[in-house]
Amino acid sequence: MSQDVQHCSFVLVADFDIDRGAQLTYQFPQPLGTDEGLLANLMLPDGAERQPTDWTVFFLNQTPFNTIKPVLALDNDEGRTTAEEGSNMLYGINLVRTKLDKTARRGAIVKAMAIVTRYPFVQIFKPVLLLALDDYFMNPSQDCLARLFDAANAMDLSTMPVLTRYEKLIMRNTERQDVMIGRTFEDYATHADPGTATQHATSFAARLGHKSTNSGDSRVSFEDALLMRGKNKDGNARNGGESYKSASGIRSPTSPSEASFSLDGSAVWVGDESGLDQMGFVATASAASASTSSVSSVAGRGRRSTDASSSSSHGAYGRGGEGASSLAGASVTSAALKDSHFYHTAINYNEHLLPVKVPLSTFPEEVGEGSLTMLCTTFSPAITTMSGPLHPHLHTNGALTPPVIVLFNALITGKRIIFLGHHKLAENVSNHVLAACALGSGCGVVLRGFIKRAFPYATLINREEWENIPGYIAGVTNPIFETAGSWDLLCDIGTNRMVVSKDIHLNHPASWSTSHPLIMRTGTLKAEGSIGSEEDVVRVQTKEGGSAQKPELAGRPDSADNLFIEDVLSAIASHYSEAHVRAKFTEYVTRFVRVAARYEEDVLGSTSISWPTASYSERPGEKPRLGSGAYFVDDATCARDLAVNASRIEAWRRTECYKLFQADWKHMVATNPIQGFDLPYQLSRLRFARSMSDGEAELIFRTIAENLHTYDQVTELLAWLPPHLHGLQPLSFGLFHQQETVRELTVDLFNELRAYPIGVQFLQALNHFQRYAYVRQAHAKEHRLKDANSLSVPHAGFMSRTPSNRSESSLGGGG
Repeated sequence: MSQDVQHCSFVLVADFDIDRGAQLTYQFPQPLGTDEGLLANLMLPDGAERQPTDWTVFFLNQTPFNTIKPVLALDNDEGRTTAEEGSNMLYGINLVRTKLDKTARRGAIVKAMAIVTRYPFVQIFKPVLLLALDDYFMNPSQDCLARLFDAANAMDLSTMPVLTRYEKLIMRNTERQDVMIGRTFEDYATHADPGTATQHATSFAARLGHKSTNSGDSRVSFEDALLMRGKNKDGNARNGGESYKSASGIRSPTSPSEASFSLDGSAVWVGDESGLDQMGFVATASAASASTSSVSSVAGRGRRSTDASSSSSHGAYGRGGEGASSLAGASVTSAALKDSHFYHTAINYNEHLLPVKVPLSTFPEEVGEGSLTMLCTTFSPAITTMSGPLHPHLHTNGALTPPVIVLFNALITGKRIIFLGHHKLAENVSNHVLAACALGSGCGVVLRGFIKRAFPYATLINREEWENIPGYIAGVTNPIFETAGSWDLLCDIGTNRMVVSKDIHLNHPASWSTSHPLIMRTGTLKAEGSIGSEEDVVRVQTKEGGSAQKPELAGRPDSADNLFIEDVLSAIASHYSEAHVRAKFTEYVTRFVRVAARYEEDVLGSTSISWPTASYSERPGEKPRLGSGAYFVDDATCARDLAVNASRIEAWRRTECYKLFQADWKHMVATNPIQGFDLPYQLSRLRFARSMSDGEAELIFRTIAENLHTYDQVTELLAWLPPHLHGLQPLSFGLFHQQETVRELTVDLFNELRAYPIGVQFLQALNHFQRYAYVRQAHAKEHRLKDANSLSVPHAGFMSRTPSNRSESSLGGGG
């Protein structure tokens, strides 16, 4: 990473004085030029003196009232536009501690220390903050801040890869610890083990000195910082994955060799790496043992992949034919033994070497450690009490709308949301706010604009300022905010309550009339005003009975949203990972946007946020055309989904979030590696279509195969085939199609995937029946190509590769 780009922009210290209150004691390396009282109160939350330890997260350069103006940065920032300012948010991670001291006036000393960084993954600085604050308690001087500042900036991220959007999606959707291993650890062979970070730290600190650095550099956004490093590293940030592409692209021929398809050795068949030798990759077990002694304590102990279909974490990928040194081989292998979802480095603070795992698949809307698993558990329908009026923007299934869906609807429609945690840790409140941002944005993958209006911990000090932010999302611990009533949705994490404001219909009136064009066309949609009025309040049924609710307010227990939340809660109860839960919500938000696009077409005649709706067409004299748009299994499902989503779609279209997605969609259409057709729609057809003509099937497979020639195109395709949606299974159906043309196109497509290690991993995830069909047909195609002008009988070696002549163990042994 460029020397001018800092990992830590500022270090702050705040103390609580019994006479003057919260005070900002130190700002290093220079004053931020913003309200010091505000910063001090953000760092010392209400009730901090009652908690031994607490954490908070805060943002800078987010709004006019928390934009920093460092003195030394003014000269360099004169030409910075407002739009550029908005992309340069800073994230603060703050630790506050209370230590009992009988000599103190109140019997305790309260101090807080914060690191301000451009990286959204602020949690990586937690270990060093713990040590630094302990150091400051023992020696409260600015030297402690200087040591922390230098140590954090000496962290070596020079070889951290910059993943593309689709590489990130592939990585976050799989739990294989060796995913993208060639991509993420491609540079380890030329760099020493992260355990040598001590030397880097010393040299970096020597270069830094303690002069006041230009804070303008610290305001560079996270993505810009990575791009700057990428440009310095290889001159072209866009081609950050080229070396991986070339390493993976010692391509197998279109029709793979017999050796690579050996049923006893092919990586595609039995799930091991021996087949990778055919593509220029070797697994060096000896290097693994040699690296054991060379890996320092910083590297930690790697864990092997728990995926039963893979043993690729047993070795390392190296480029065939290259004579790497033993040290380089050891470094590569030690990297392979680690979880490739993270970049492994270290921070050397005060002679303590702290291992750091930097997440590689984080999007800007994902800040800190907000957990969707925690959010769904806190507000599960079984324990959450709902109260307040029903509103068409929030209650898409009437009174039966799940609490998390009410929250999601509030987020995307720009409602003012408060998370209250009375007598709770500020950390708990902050994490719920950050999780809510992930929920609304589809985990940062689909939508954006939520972090810009989020305040993970908010105080009374600047209440008027953050309450004036449209659609704010704030976390508070003071119950006075509930009584103030300047919110639309209150989420109480302490009592598991969700309260809709009694004035929500006044603040957000329903705007539809019964003459709405979509209502006239389908006859199925209600006007917004008919769904619920201010007097229609959710009531808990008493033993004595109560007045029956109106039919349109009762909702349907089998609605899509209810079934979705049941599925998520079932996954959580079954101990599925946070990554799995996030993948489900990403899919949910993606589906919402595509339905919104279909709604726009029906109401406005066109859409600017997705492909236009079209069905497969095949007319005489014309080329057949693939379909596009949101996919529905039938017209009844389409009408029902549009009716359920209509109110929240109308409200979403009036928000800043919608405008941002319009711009994002325009950019994606222009820059996606796969151009010219709606890839997600074709995959949905393969997954869910009840019937499909031979012509459409052939055109789908032919179009995908013809647009699959580069590494970027391969990653885009695989990103739309995540493991929780059964990976390559929709494409594997082509192996069993009645038309030989479709079968051959599928083989060609899989051969292209097989040219890359990430494609091999996806092929390994197919079941043995599907893999055998691929191996058999690819081998047969190779023989036909060799003998194109004759009808030769396959030789005995090939004929023996039938299930009836091979034992179960030789076919992969189950699993």
